[in-house]
Amino acid sequence: MKKITLLAVAFAAVSTSQAQGILGKINKAINKDSSSKLGSILKTGSGTKSLSNEDIINGLKEALSVGTKNTSSALSQTDGFFKNAALKILMPEEAKKAESTLRKFGMGSLVDKAVLSMNRAAEDAAGGISTIFLDAIKHMTLTDGLKILRGGDFAATEYLKATTTAQLTEKMRPVIEASLSKVNATSYWKDVFTAYNKLSKQPVNTDLSAYVTEKSMSGIFYSIGQEEQKIRKDPAAQVTDLLKKVFAK
Repeated sequence: MKKITLLAVAFAAVSTSQAQGILGKINKAINKDSSSKLGSILKTGSGTKSLSNEDIINGLKEALSVGTKNTSSALSQTDGFFKNAALKILMPEEAKKAESTLRKFGMGSLVDKAVLSMNRAAEDAAGGISTIFLDAIKHMTLTDGLKILRGGDFAATEYLKATTTAQLTEKMRPVIEASLSKVNATSYWKDVFTAYNKLSKQPVNTDLSAYVTEKSMSGIFYSIGQEEQKIRKDPAAQVTDLLKKVFAK
């Protein structure tokens, strides 16, 4: 009986030791996997699909590149801004009274020319936005990528806003100013408010290039956001194997 008891204790000790060893190996493997993948395991309807860190970053960079390229191409076309109800640049709020007054006195054509010229300037400047975003896309980190992948429909767009707005404003404003001059917007603007100021006791003095730059950027980010939603949700917009791999549900 004593021998049986000793054997049982010995067996239990061996089993416990083996179990601890196995658990230790499992924990080590899990910790190693978590460290190397940083949570880059996505659950899919048919099981678990592993994505490497490189897959994630490259996929998101590709998505942003596709989105900005499509946006640039669309907005830089004639009427890319002007005939898009969501993006069309209209008179600023502080100038609405001026617009109303001028139209009332038969100067609607002058106002229309000013509005058209602002949109033409935005369209002209939109042609170079892909290169403006390139640095931000190139310098995306793994942490940025995971936040975007796990974020909402506009997470990539918000990333671009956060990382490029200051630089984008600095780079775009001279382009906008040159474009406004190219399409005679500054001349139309001056004509509009010279005419208005003759009729009003409260002259309007608006920084045209700053206003058009701000509205152009707003339209660009809006359009990139729409592109991002397509890539996230529409398989037809996932135009490469990598995009399908990263964004497949």
